[in-house]
Amino acid sequence: MQTRLDFYAAHPAIVKALMGVEQQIAKSPLDTLLKELVRLRASQINGCAFCLDMHVAEATQAGESPRRLATVAAWRETPFFSDRERAALAWTESLTLVSDNHVPDAVWEAVRPHFTDTELVELTALITSINSWNRLAIAFRKMPS
Repeated sequence: MQTRLDFYAAHPAIVKALMGVEQQIAKSPLDTLLKELVRLRASQINGCAFCLDMHVAEATQAGESPRRLATVAAWRETPFFSDRERAALAWTESLTLVSDNHVPDAVWEAVRPHFTDTELVELTALITSINSWNRLAIAFRKMPS
């Protein structure tokens, strides 16, 4: 498979705007490992090899365990994730698959007790951002290096 287009070079202003969102997310008090789990789960759902490769490396560098990385796709079936992480992963799946489920009330009710209003906006922006990056990388076949 070959890269179709270097979107970084083709439209630096768009990449800069997306990086602005990433810079704001980086300032968020949300835990770094939680952020990486969210990025991984969305990228798994979307099938984005470039983002999976990047975020496995970043999660590993941040101290995430190989066991949790290997099971994030089956997080419901393992005891390795906290209630807060489970709520974030359910929120991630629901938002990533929004055309399938329109974020059911049950998912909202599960995530709500675990995050403040500000954190919910940050978490939602994070999920929106990784979905944007996934779509760019998939559309233009950005390859892991």
